[in-house]
Amino acid sequence: MKMISRATFALFIVAMLSSGIGESRKTKIVTTSFEYNAINCRAHTASLTDFGGVGDGTTSNTKAFQAAISNLSEYSSNGGSELYVPAGKWLTGSFSLISHFTLYLDKDAVLLASQDMSEWPVLSPLPSYGRGRDAPAGRYQSFIFGTNLTDVIITGQNGTIDGQGAFWWQQFHRKKLKYTRPYLIELMFSDNIQISSLTLLNSPSWNVHPVYSSNIIVQGITIIAPVSSPNTDGINPDSCTNIRIEDCYIVSGDDCVAVKSGWDEYGIKFGWPTKQLAIRRLTCISPYSATIALGSEMSGGIQDVRAEDITAIQTESGVRIKTAAGRGGFVKDIYVKRMNLHTMKWAFKMTGDYNSHADSHYDPNALPEIKGINYRDVVAENVTIAARFEGISNDPFTGICIANVTIGLSAKAKKQPWTCADIEGMTSGVTPPPCSLLPDQGPEKISACDFPQEPLPIDSLELKKCASSVLLS
Repeated sequence: MKMISRATFALFIVAMLSSGIGESRKTKIVTTSFEYNAINCRAHTASLTDFGGVGDGTTSNTKAFQAAISNLSEYSSNGGSELYVPAGKWLTGSFSLISHFTLYLDKDAVLLASQDMSEWPVLSPLPSYGRGRDAPAGRYQSFIFGTNLTDVIITGQNGTIDGQGAFWWQQFHRKKLKYTRPYLIELMFSDNIQISSLTLLNSPSWNVHPVYSSNIIVQGITIIAPVSSPNTDGINPDSCTNIRIEDCYIVSGDDCVAVKSGWDEYGIKFGWPTKQLAIRRLTCISPYSATIALGSEMSGGIQDVRAEDITAIQTESGVRIKTAAGRGGFVKDIYVKRMNLHTMKWAFKMTGDYNSHADSHYDPNALPEIKGINYRDVVAENVTIAARFEGISNDPFTGICIANVTIGLSAKAKKQPWTCADIEGMTSGVTPPPCSLLPDQGPEKISACDFPQEPLPIDSLELKKCASSVLLS
């Protein structure tokens, strides 16, 4: 096994050169060096091939990943460790990460998700959901998984994680699954997380799911799945605090970013909101879903979301709030600016009729609180409906603010571009003119709806420059 620290590696090379061992044994030693930006650097590095990994696309590497990560766990309190995945196609089932650990994928490395269901452990439902989303029973463990961790990095040179989701989509459509489909990356009850510089393909369901976690950076991720694939959401922060999502490109069969916090009575009882979330420089294509969705599982609450510099093309809606009586919780202090929308059904959608419930035990009197929703500096073209804003009877959505927004309607646009009911708010400089429940307050209010001045805590986190080397033979 060739697991090395940087100091040990340097001494090894000096000894080899001075003794001529490398030449006399005619052993070809290849050194691979790589650099990346990360929340923390590691003192110890190993390659998956050190633990019997075979990158031929057909050999199962589940045991190799498990052995590598188990072995590297001894360094968790001694500078941390990183596992390098070389070029190749690495077939594997689900595997779990450890604290103070980096999983690094070479630019030509492809992780292939196994279609052998025996390589996917089954977990209990998430406590804030009370049941699986696909089925009432448990759920398959996500492809790359971790719980109760700190300081975890999944990154690379834009290496690929391929969920081979067609297998799962077919099972889902045929109603053959006893358990909920796995996600591609899921970290639970964890802190200090970085997921960056990767391509994620064909997830069985959601792609990136941090849940019950904090201090999270998702950066430079490309996510691609067929637009007809079921529930292949891009990035779903769920009951999380202090998150930064930036510079991501997403093509999917569901919402590109879906902000969540638990489902009906289970989410209300668990009571963990998602808050302090920044979304920046996001590009989305999703013809049947939203660029940014808040809900529908929002029963623990969603607060202080700031999205800016967002582009959406051929996507159903720009920003969508999904809730219903029985959800409880809240969605408040939402700020969106500088959106460019091209060929949309709705620019904005906010409704209280999303009546998909975990079970029949929800409280119909648990009404959600929707207030402080701010949109400004939006340009849209080829839009069928400017907005649909429909609150809940006796529970209006309040504090809606829209300023400096121009929505160009398509040739097939509805005659009534705005639909409004049970809402309260104001507008300034909005075209086409909005509904009467959102009266124009004049040009002096054009500066309304702006972001809070104070930065989010996650913005103070600066990445370090890390350099590593690993021996391959």
